[in-house]
Amino acid sequence: MAAATSLKFALAFLLVLGLIALCAWVLRRFGLGGAVRPAAGRRLAVVESLALDARHRLVLVRRDDREHLILLGAAETVVESGILSRPALPAPESRS
Repeated sequence: MAAATSLKFALAFLLVLGLIALCAWVLRRFGLGGAVRPAAGRRLAVVESLALDARHRLVLVRRDDREHLILLGAAETVVESGILSRPALPAPESRS
């Protein structure tokens, strides 16, 4: 009797793991997991986001080669527009 219960438990556990793997595959296949990696060729991206308080958030949005600083809250306000995107900083040189 204990062997039958253990076998049922093992089969149910494998079934649940299989269903989780199937759900993960479906989410990736149909693009619902797109937050993991940005799609190539996208023109719009959120660079940074900073919560100021419970109701307000500063968001830095990049469009093409320009960045826009937006204050989100009760009313959205563009704080600064047309900021040129700064190039990536070079990696610091290591001294041996």
